[in-house]
Amino acid sequence: MIKATLNYSDVSGGRPEFFLYRPPEGTPRRTPRRDAHTVTVHDGREVLAELSLDRQGVALERHDTRVEDFYDVEEVRTRYFPEVEELVRDATGADRVVAFDHNVRCATRAEKGESGAQMPVRFVHNDYTLRSGPQRVRDLMGDEAPELLRHRFAVINAWRPIRGPVLADPLAVCDASSMRPGDFVGTDLRYRDRTGEVYSVTFRPEHRWYFFSQMERHEVMLLKCYDSSEDGRARFTAHSAIDDPGTPADAPARESIEVRALAFFAPA
Repeated sequence: MIKATLNYSDVSGGRPEFFLYRPPEGTPRRTPRRDAHTVTVHDGREVLAELSLDRQGVALERHDTRVEDFYDVEEVRTRYFPEVEELVRDATGADRVVAFDHNVRCATRAEKGESGAQMPVRFVHNDYTLRSGPQRVRDLMGDEAPELLRHRFAVINAWRPIRGPVLADPLAVCDASSMRPGDFVGTDLRYRDRTGEVYSVTFRPEHRWYFFSQMERHEVMLLKCYDSSEDGRARFTAHSAIDDPGTPADAPARESIEVRALAFFAPA
C-alpha cells in the first residue's frame, strides 16, 4: 500500500477537450483543470484472487511472449497481436477477439523522439465511452458491424512491461465497483482530421485504487475499457500512471506496451 497523488479533472468549466496537436492561437491544449488528490493505492498482488474483469475491471495474467522487440511495429502486429487475441479470448471467454492498435511508452525515449514512444499518461481517464466504444466497432469491422453491435462486446487493454521490474510510473487502476456513472465525463480528443472521445474522471473519496508492484515482462494487466453489457458487471476502468514514493532515484524509466482489442461474445 502506498500514497500517491492522482490527477482527476475539474470539469466545472464545461465539456473538457484535449488537443493532440498544436491548437489554434489562444486555445489551451487542455481545458479540464487538474484536480489533484492524494489517495491510498493498494498492491493488487495482496488480493489477486479477488480481482476480476467483470467485478473490478482489472486482472493480472502470466503470459510468456515470443516477441523480441516491442518497438518493432511489424513484429508487434504480426506476432504480438495474435498472442494478445488468444490471451484475451482465454481470459474473457469471448468467441472472437480482434487486436487493433497499440502504444509503447517510455519517458526517456519519448523525450528524444525515439521508437514512436509516448509519455506515461498522468491523468485519470478511461479510453472509451458509451459513444466511442460502439463507434470503434463501426470503424474497424465494416459490414459486420451492425450484426456485431446487436450482441455483447468489450474493449480490453492488455498492458505489459517491455522491461521489468517496473519501478517508476506504475499504472494504477480504480476498482470499477467503487465508481458511479456520474464519475465519468465525456471528453473530446481533438485530432487534426477527426474528434474522438474518452472519459475524464471526477473525484470521489469512495474510489478504491490498485497497482501491481514491480511488474515483470511476463505479466500482463488486463483492463476493461468498455463493456456493452448492462447486467451489473464492470463496464469501464479508470486508470493513470502514478509516482510511487518508494521508487529509487536512479530507477530506469518505465517501458510498457498496451494493446487494445475488441472482444465479441455470442448470444447466450
